[in-house]
Amino acid sequence: MSSSSQPQVYLTREGTELILNYGPKTPVAPSSRVLVVGGGVTGLTTAWALLDAGYAVTVVSEKWASLEDRITSQIAGALWEWPPAVCGKHTNLISLDNSKRWCMTTYRGLEKLIHTLPAQEHGVRMRMANFFFEQSIHRMSGQLEKMNEIAAVHDIQAFKHDPTLVKTHAVNQDAGVVDSYRHLAPVIDTDQYMGWLRSTVVAKGGKLITARINGDLLEQEDRLLAKYGAQAIVNATGLGAYETAADHSVVPLRGALVRVINDGKRFPIVKEALCVSHDDTHGAEAEDIVFIVPRNDRTLILGGLVQPHVHTLDLTIDSPEIIRMRDRCNKFVPGLENAELDPVPFVQGLRPFRDTNVRVDREQRLKSDGTHSRIIHSYGQGGSGFTLSFGCAADVLELLSELEKSPYLERASL
Repeated sequence: MSSSSQPQVYLTREGTELILNYGPKTPVAPSSRVLVVGGGVTGLTTAWALLDAGYAVTVVSEKWASLEDRITSQIAGALWEWPPAVCGKHTNLISLDNSKRWCMTTYRGLEKLIHTLPAQEHGVRMRMANFFFEQSIHRMSGQLEKMNEIAAVHDIQAFKHDPTLVKTHAVNQDAGVVDSYRHLAPVIDTDQYMGWLRSTVVAKGGKLITARINGDLLEQEDRLLAKYGAQAIVNATGLGAYETAADHSVVPLRGALVRVINDGKRFPIVKEALCVSHDDTHGAEAEDIVFIVPRNDRTLILGGLVQPHVHTLDLTIDSPEIIRMRDRCNKFVPGLENAELDPVPFVQGLRPFRDTNVRVDREQRLKSDGTHSRIIHSYGQGGSGFTLSFGCAADVLELLSELEKSPYLERASL
């Protein structure tokens, strides 16, 4: 995307919504500077929103998205989902309520982006997402509730509950699925989008610094504010919040994807997302998720791995759990076993999950001198970082506005 066109896309906050707009935006002199710690999708989306709201922004991150050394955001499945997501469920009721609001802010923002700029620039496409079940959804109370909520949201397009969807796709008719529904959903080519997002932040005047900030941010808050000339800090460090927020409820969910070429030569081109959700009747540890998503016009990703509390990245494409994961996908789509591997055939990462809920709130601990902190947290999105990104950024803007009005914790969280 050319630098001249990037600033034409801008965000405005209206109520609890973050609205994407296109066209000339009247420049405003930055009122104050915000330090964002973390360069993943949460940190950079927040930085974008802050810049368009009139703040100067410095983003500090140890790593940035690249094709040579992918960060966690690039390894995400990046299929927009109504919560709880297929991979990495949040079950806390408050978190789920917030996530349903956040995800729709993102849905509307990405839909507007798709209609505003070519997908070749940002890598976001609207695709049909199909969800299949091995028993009637009416016998699965959680899935039934989720489906009914999706059906009730007008902005989620092309919803249809149809147990015969399996017959309209080139999937195994003996796969054992008996119920299904579908709807249109944004699908993000994470390599393309993260590069575009970073370029957008830079084009809007964001300052990016490659560095690692170690330790609890609260203990070094005043020094960091002085060093970067900032008046507030946004902590978007994902799994790093175990250290930067001293939050020991942050745990990893290890995931992995196999990437294959989706050109129709060795199996019929897959143009829609095909997902089989976890069936709780199989037991919490059962490996039964199928996650097949066209990442772009050439690459198909195969997933379905959720391993809580695993900190290592020592899987290979030949690891037993990866072989089983791919076998589930192969059995679901006949011919997929013949697929040619992508030049980057296998990626793995650690989703930043939080045992209790997604955290978007102000730091509630007092500093050592007894004064209130100027840190706002946004982390713990698990496998839903892209799905929640616009909505979480909108709430950060709200919390920052409250912080500027009063440093006291009259209302610490949203």
